[in-house]
Amino acid sequence: MIWSALLACLFAVLALDAPAQAAETPKAQHVVVVGLSGLRWSDVSAAKTPELWRLAGQGSVGNLVDYAVLPLTCPADGWLTLNSGARAKTDHTNAACGAFPAVRPAGAGASIPGLPALETYNHQFHNNPDWGLLSGQTPGCATAAGPGAALALADRAGHVASYLPGPGQVTAAVLARCPLTVVDLGTLGYTERARQLAAADTQLATIAAALPADTTLLVTAPGAPSKPPHLQLALADGPGYSSGLLHAVSTRQPGLIVLTDLTPTVLGWLGASVPPQTVGAHVTRGDRGSLAATVQALTGRDTAEQVWRDTHDEFFWAYSLADAAVLAAIGLASWGAAPEQRRRRARRWRVAGVFAAAVPVGTFLANVVPWPTTAHPAAWLYGVSVALALVIAGAALVGCRNRDPLAPLGVICLFTVAVLGVDVMTGSGLQLETPFGLSVLEAGRFYGIGNEALGIYGLSGLFGAAWLALVLLRRPARLAASGGGSPSRRPAVLAVAAVAVFTVFASGWPGFGGKVGGTIAMVPCFLLLGMAVAGTRLNWRRILLVAVSGLALFAVFALISYLVPATGHSDIGVFAGNTLHGRSGGLLLRKINSNLGSLSVNAFSPLIPIVAIVTGLMLWRPAWFRLTTVPAAFAAEPLLRPVLGVLWLMPVLGWLANDSGVIVAAAVLPFALPLGIAILAAAAYPPDQARYGDTTPTRPTVSRR
Repeated sequence: MIWSALLACLFAVLALDAPAQAAETPKAQHVVVVGLSGLRWSDVSAAKTPELWRLAGQGSVGNLVDYAVLPLTCPADGWLTLNSGARAKTDHTNAACGAFPAVRPAGAGASIPGLPALETYNHQFHNNPDWGLLSGQTPGCATAAGPGAALALADRAGHVASYLPGPGQVTAAVLARCPLTVVDLGTLGYTERARQLAAADTQLATIAAALPADTTLLVTAPGAPSKPPHLQLALADGPGYSSGLLHAVSTRQPGLIVLTDLTPTVLGWLGASVPPQTVGAHVTRGDRGSLAATVQALTGRDTAEQVWRDTHDEFFWAYSLADAAVLAAIGLASWGAAPEQRRRRARRWRVAGVFAAAVPVGTFLANVVPWPTTAHPAAWLYGVSVALALVIAGAALVGCRNRDPLAPLGVICLFTVAVLGVDVMTGSGLQLETPFGLSVLEAGRFYGIGNEALGIYGLSGLFGAAWLALVLLRRPARLAASGGGSPSRRPAVLAVAAVAVFTVFASGWPGFGGKVGGTIAMVPCFLLLGMAVAGTRLNWRRILLVAVSGLALFAVFALISYLVPATGHSDIGVFAGNTLHGRSGGLLLRKINSNLGSLSVNAFSPLIPIVAIVTGLMLWRPAWFRLTTVPAAFAAEPLLRPVLGVLWLMPVLGWLANDSGVIVAAAVLPFALPLGIAILAAAAYPPDQARYGDTTPTRPTVSRR
C-alpha cells in the first residue's frame, strides 16, 4: 500500500516538478577574474569603495561560500580550488594559515615548485581535484597577475605560461592579449583594513577602465587569512549579468554561490568544455531590488551566520539542560509510588513534553521575522523562537484538552513535519541559520532537511502518523463494541501511508530536498509502522524487504535525478552519474571518514552511542531498569511498543546513513527524550481509562516459517 502511494506520487511529481531553466549566458571574448581575499559585502559602500559600488550597481551580486576543506579557508586554498574546480587546500591547520606556495618568475611565465607536493598532499581528502583545469580548458592563452593568480592558472606540474608579478602591471594591452586574465589584488587583514581596501578599490578601478568592451568581469574573494569564517563577496559584470542577483543550482538559494562554482562558470563564459565530474555549477543571474537593499540582505545573511556560529552550541546545551532540569524537578516534586502521585507526575511530564516538542518548530518559524537585520539579531532570534514555541504548545494543549492525552503531542508532530516539508518544497528558507537548521558557512547542505533537523523531522512524521492511526483505530473499535460490525484497519494504514508519502518525498525527491540519509532512514521505519498498524506479522522475508527499502527508493530517486533533467540538479543525481561512470569511490570514502570522524567532534560525542544503547534497552527490557511507566503504557496502548521502537530506530539509521554520523542522533536527543517520556506518561496514566480492548493491534513478531 505504501509503495503504491509512493510510486503514484513519484509520477505526479515527475509531471509537475520541472523548474524553470536559466537563460543561456552569452559567451564572452574576454574574461577577467579579480580576487581580493577576505573581501565581504560589509566592506562595500559608495563612500569607502566607489568602484566596487559602481560595479555592483551595474552587475550581479551575491555571497560566496568560501569553504574548501576546513572552516579556515586560507587564500592559497581558495586559489587552488579555482585551479582545479574541486575543494583543495595547502598544508595548514584549522587555526592558522601556512606559508603561501612560492612562485618563481621564469621568462614570460613562472613556476610553482611545490604544486606537485600539494597534489600528493590533497589525496587524503578524496576530493579528486582536476589540477590545471582552469588553464588547461581555456581556449587560447591565460595570463596570471600576482601569486594567487599564478596558483589558479598553474598546470599540474606547476608551470604558468604567462605571468606578471603584480596587478600594477596589468594594462589594456595585457587584458586584450588572452581570453582569460586572473588578477590577485592581495589579502585584506584585520589591521589597516581601510587602507588596504581603498588601495584595492583604486587598482580595481584602473583594471575596469582598461577592460576590452566584450569582457565579463568576476570580482571575488578566494579565501580569508584567519577565522572566524565569513560569507565573502562575489560580483559578476558583463553580458547577461546586468543589475541582478547571482544564482547557482548548487545552493538553490538566491544570492548564494560556492567556491567550486567559479571554475565551471569562468569556463562556461569562455565557451570551453567543462568535464562532467566537475562538482560546481554555472552561476546565473536572477532579479533583485535596489542595490542598497540587496547589499543589506547579503550583509544580513553573513550576520545570521555569525549568530549561528556563536550561539549554536550554547542553544543545544540550554535546550538539553532545560529539558533535564524540568523533567527532574517534576519527578522530585511528585515523588512517590502512590497512584495519585504517579498520575500527577505523568500529567506534568506530558505538559513539559508538549512544550519541549514545540521548541524546534518555533525556531524554524522564527525566520518569518527579519531578525538578521535588527540591532540585536541573536536576542530577536531566540526571543521569537521561545515565544512561538510557547504559543504553539499552549494552543495544542488548549485545543486538544477534551481529546485523548496523546493528541497535543500528535498535533505538534504533524505541524512540525508539515512546516518543514512545505519549507523544503519551497526552498528551505525557514531552515537557514536557525538553531536546528542549515549553516551555509559549513557548506554541507544548502537546501533540504539538514542533518541536525533530520531526526526531528523523521520522528515528527513517524509519531504524527502513529497518532493518526491510533485515533482511527479507536473509532471502528467503538463501532464494533456497540455491535456495528468488525473493525477495519484500512483507514489507519492509509493515514500512515499518506504521512509517509509526504514526509519521504518532501525530504528525498531530488527537486525538493534530495536527502540521501533521510530516505534511507525513514522508509524502513514507516514500513515497520505500517505493518504494525495493519497487524502484519514480521518474517525474515519481510525484514529483508524493510532493510533494503530505503536504499532501493534512494536508488530510484538518484537514477531519476540523473536521467530526467527536468527534476532539477541535485547531489544525488551527480552521485548516480559518478557511480555509473566509476567515479564515486572518493565521495564514498569521504563520507565514511566523515561519519567515523563525527565521534570525535567533542568530548561528549562518544557518549551518544551509549545513550542510544541504554535507551533501546529501556524500551526492550524495562524491568532491567525497574521502570513501571513503560510497561504500563505498553499495556494500555500496545501499539506504542512498535511505535517507540521505530522512534528509536530512525535516528540510529540516520546516524549510519549520513556523513555527519553521530550528530544526527545527538541533535535529536533534546527533542526525542521529552517526547518519549511524555508519550509513555500520557498513555500509562490517561484521564479516561477506557481502552479499545480486543481491537488492540497485534504486536509484530518474527515468524519462524
